[in-house]
Amino acid sequence: MAGAFVDVKPTPILKAELDIVIPAIRNLDFLERWRPYFEPYHLIIVQDGDPSRTIKVPDGFNCELYNRNNINRILGPKASCISFKDSACRCFGYLVSKKKYIFTIDEDCFVAKDPSGKEINALEQHIKNLLNPSTPLFFNTLYDPYREDADLFLGYPFSLRGGVPTAVSHGLWLNIPDYDAPTQLANPLERNTRFVDAVLTIPKGTLFPMCDMNLAFNRELIGPAMYFGLMGDGQPIGRYGDMWAGWCMKVICDHLGYGVKTGLPYIWHSKARNPFVNLKKEYYGIFWQEELIPFFQFAVLTKECTTVQKCYIELSKQVKAKLGKIDPYFLRLADAMVTWVEAWDELNGKVYAQVYAVSSYLDNRPGGHEVVLAATGRDAAEDFEDARDSNTARELDTTSSAIPELGITSKNQPVDYLQKIKDLTKPIWADADTWFERQQQEEEM
Repeated sequence: MAGAFVDVKPTPILKAELDIVIPAIRNLDFLERWRPYFEPYHLIIVQDGDPSRTIKVPDGFNCELYNRNNINRILGPKASCISFKDSACRCFGYLVSKKKYIFTIDEDCFVAKDPSGKEINALEQHIKNLLNPSTPLFFNTLYDPYREDADLFLGYPFSLRGGVPTAVSHGLWLNIPDYDAPTQLANPLERNTRFVDAVLTIPKGTLFPMCDMNLAFNRELIGPAMYFGLMGDGQPIGRYGDMWAGWCMKVICDHLGYGVKTGLPYIWHSKARNPFVNLKKEYYGIFWQEELIPFFQFAVLTKECTTVQKCYIELSKQVKAKLGKIDPYFLRLADAMVTWVEAWDELNGKVYAQVYAVSSYLDNRPGGHEVVLAATGRDAAEDFEDARDSNTARELDTTSSAIPELGITSKNQPVDYLQKIKDLTKPIWADADTWFERQQQEEEM
């Protein structure tokens, strides 16, 4: 486990744009180990268990603390969609946050060290993952091409090199593995000691078991899909909330054209939970997942599902129609999914900005392409209106089939690699024969 704190506090990245969400049932002394990394950020603590208990947070942290009474007051009847006695209560923090990014971690997770003994700034790595594009449509054999000293491999299509916006960064852990109860019982002393220095994009059409104890995501892109379902108190199942959210989220990301990364960063998972207690919580999930996974593998969303909310409501309908036959629990879960989206919209408004791929449209825009390029990667509504000079231009701009709608807006749009390659190689191809002749002469020297 990590030893002494770092001597110099790291520079906080996206300090004003990121919340740290932590579910808690006890005092948060573990934050002392994270102080150099977390102290500059705003924390949202979601207290599980008895709301009359007072959870202590170490001094110096900027945080909000919500318990069951607060949640009931804020959501009213819609509080029924928030679970208790399960870490799924954390999704309330996602609901009330007003930041663009979320990082969530468990209270039994600490700072890990890389093989050289250096402490790992997990938050910084998650942010790097989220700010760089993903490559779900074509696997890069050198893993994440956007890391330092990495790039896309020979044979990677140039038309796909811009990647897609990254919605989720899924980190891993050292020490106690996140096993299900049967595997934990079969391998009680097993520990993860392997540190793999890699980040990769999970391919489109591929599901994975998402773990919530070291996770970050772009709340603006995928937040309404990060609902952990009905788990724990009063439910026949627990400990499957993060996996349920992961399966829903991945189907929606694949549909809307977003990416999911997994790998770095690592944290140190310190506590092995009682496998017999876990088995009681997981029992139904272990059997149900054999039907849940095929359901998500073959789930299809219609072209009308253009926002995360619309996608999630459509999934809830399919859950009710197809999984409701397995157990009445899934009928309640489908209703809770709808309640969750309603609560999200009430607390966060219903403004869904759109992203457009404009590279193929630049040459056709009346008045030139300068205004479009100057406004890429952000809300361009004001620039768009200020630059209008005729009704003809307005009609062309709003009806052109050369502007495909991509989804909810992101400030971190991937670069247009085809255009970048054209720009870089323009001097070469302007006089290709001379260039190749010169290269051959240099090689012969």
